[in-house]
Amino acid sequence: MGRIVSVWLAFFVIACSLTAISAEESGESKEFVLTLDQSNFTDTVSKQDFIVVEFYAPWCGHCKNLAPEYEKAASILSKHDPPILLAKVDANEESNKDLANEYEVRGFPTLKILRNGGKNVQEYKGPREADGIVEYLKKQSGPASADIKSAEDASNFIDEKNIVIVGVFPKFSGQEFDNYMALAEKLRSDYEFGHTLDAKYLPRGESSVTGPVVRLFKPFDELFVDFKDFNVEALEKFVEESSIPLVTLFNNDPSNHPFIIKFYNSPLAKAMLFANLSNEGVDSLKSKFREVAEQYKGQGIGFLLGDLEASQAAFQYFGVQESQVPLIIILENDGKKYLKPNLEADHIAPWVKDYKEGKVPPYVKSEPIPVENNEPVKVVVADTLDDMVLKSGKNVLLEFYAPWCGHCQKLAPILEEVAIHYEKDASVLIAKLDATANDIVDPNFDVRGYPTVYFRSADGNISAYEGERTKEDIIDFIEKNREKTAHQEALKDEL
Repeated sequence: MGRIVSVWLAFFVIACSLTAISAEESGESKEFVLTLDQSNFTDTVSKQDFIVVEFYAPWCGHCKNLAPEYEKAASILSKHDPPILLAKVDANEESNKDLANEYEVRGFPTLKILRNGGKNVQEYKGPREADGIVEYLKKQSGPASADIKSAEDASNFIDEKNIVIVGVFPKFSGQEFDNYMALAEKLRSDYEFGHTLDAKYLPRGESSVTGPVVRLFKPFDELFVDFKDFNVEALEKFVEESSIPLVTLFNNDPSNHPFIIKFYNSPLAKAMLFANLSNEGVDSLKSKFREVAEQYKGQGIGFLLGDLEASQAAFQYFGVQESQVPLIIILENDGKKYLKPNLEADHIAPWVKDYKEGKVPPYVKSEPIPVENNEPVKVVVADTLDDMVLKSGKNVLLEFYAPWCGHCQKLAPILEEVAIHYEKDASVLIAKLDATANDIVDPNFDVRGYPTVYFRSADGNISAYEGERTKEDIIDFIEKNREKTAHQEALKDEL
């Protein structure tokens, strides 16, 4: 699921614009971002109450776009009282790989907020341009919850476009208050938290309550909701569930992007209706979709309405065409997809009902089967994976690759040499599958990065290849696995 979500969320990354950074008056360029590596990371972080670390790769385009913004923010924050330190680690450097693994770096750039000498680690979930970085980190380095002492404080604090949580208490002490502050600390990178002694300061909701009560303000659906269970786990569940709209809107409005990301990060199955929202007659489609969302609320499904104009990357990811809209796709946590193309408003409810009852077969994205497949390295697609690999009875070395991946491009001529080596051996097949254009439904293939290489022996054993990417090492791996298979077969014959 991690790979599915991370790949999907990549389509929502907004490229940062480059900003010139002025040098000091002396004309010398001073770097404010501290460079860390395996040798000085722990010692540096352990001395800081608050530090931000970017894990980057030199070849990453998004990292290059972020670099001047990050440096400018570091320059500004170096003058903050107290100064806020920004650092970076080249996670592509072999000596820093352990650090990258420790901090669960799955893509670039990854930014982490480290507190209390590195004891507390949070994801950075703020803007990627300098001014936004500065404002976000000023808030993150301050108290986890703001004290609201007047209606003016509340008006300035409660943003009409964002989720804001406010705790109302008769006094700022006791178990309920402590639990609320613990929640605020835990979720501070995702939400704005405040606390007050008087509900009359707040713009919506019953003003006479004395608390303790948590009031969540949101720019959709019922606009606010109260909650009185101060168990930390119950509070967290309340905040997470209340922060997702009944139907999330996916369009080109940037203010919707945080809710889209929350939608895809949620543990629910995801029902997505894609349509041209500017067409006449779309209102009935939207109305029926919302009715179904109401019907299945709390039953493990989230709902999203996507505008055709904003959904091109989604269409590419799911392997569907504009000619199929209006269409519904349901994406489950294990990566299974279910598709209903060219639907009408009255199709929505019965189709979702059939899905819930297990009557809808999964949809598998596949490139077309090649008309010709004569190159040394054979092309496998989702629709031929069974015949060419799983049921072929051959020893198959299969590379899962991405067309844009530099490491895959370097491996390609090496695999071709291996394939030529086995060209006259009908029992061995060297093949490749574009993992960005084909669904991988077999759980034996755990593809989390590119290239990922697996070997399936003639007798059905599947193992990952993790050796050196040289012709000699790959051939040696194939031969050892063939010998192992032959030995096992001989033992079976003896028995």
